[in-house]
Amino acid sequence: MARRGYVNLLQPQDKRSPHPGDSADAVRARARLRAGRVEREFVERIAGLVEAGVGDAVVDVGCGDAVHVAAVVTRTGCEGHGLDISLPAIERAAKLHPRLSLIVGNADRTLPYAAASFRAVLSVTARLNPAEFRRVTREDGMLVVIVPGPEDLIELRTAVLGERIERDRARRVIEASAPLYTLAHREQLNGRERLDADAIADVLTASYRGLRRSRRVRTASLGAMEVTLARDVLVFRPTPGRRLPVAPSRDSP
Repeated sequence: MARRGYVNLLQPQDKRSPHPGDSADAVRARARLRAGRVEREFVERIAGLVEAGVGDAVVDVGCGDAVHVAAVVTRTGCEGHGLDISLPAIERAAKLHPRLSLIVGNADRTLPYAAASFRAVLSVTARLNPAEFRRVTREDGMLVVIVPGPEDLIELRTAVLGERIERDRARRVIEASAPLYTLAHREQLNGRERLDADAIADVLTASYRGLRRSRRVRTASLGAMEVTLARDVLVFRPTPGRRLPVAPSRDSP
């Protein structure tokens, strides 16, 4: 147990780099971007989709600084949990939300929770592990997955990458989640936000860390611009009759 109240379960075999996940700079950049009006509205809208109450537990897998699960707890009074592979993200989450139960761990492996522990599992622009998500979801529970919509930041991405690329991430999530979950609801959250040079730099820090130097130079010359913000929201229910997966050993590949 760390001094700030979170648990670090990350083992050497769980890491692909010395400092996995978001860096401290990326965590701070994401927080600044979420201060915008549209992102704040997205957080509240997502929290409003979660069905939970006092006595229920909700977990955000890949929680970052846990702003989404904290919003769910505030709205519903449920018990909140968060898991992320980034130590800086969990440290910030523990500082901001001391009532949450937080773990540093690798969500691509076994989730460190008992079967059927949660009324709701959240994955907000994070990694997916449908088998483990289903194992820890109650039979009367739900899975809420948020991915960037095809037009998210399309104006900035066109300026940086030099071409307009739209990816339907939602379709891949639906396919990956079947047959353990059935899609119950889908919607898209959209808005427009004006980004100044500092905000554009934050987007690059948070999302495009591997950007080639030539493209960073191109981005540095951009002025303020209005961009589209879009999220695909997918709400799943456990598919009746499907057996819960058995948790693999933490030593399994």
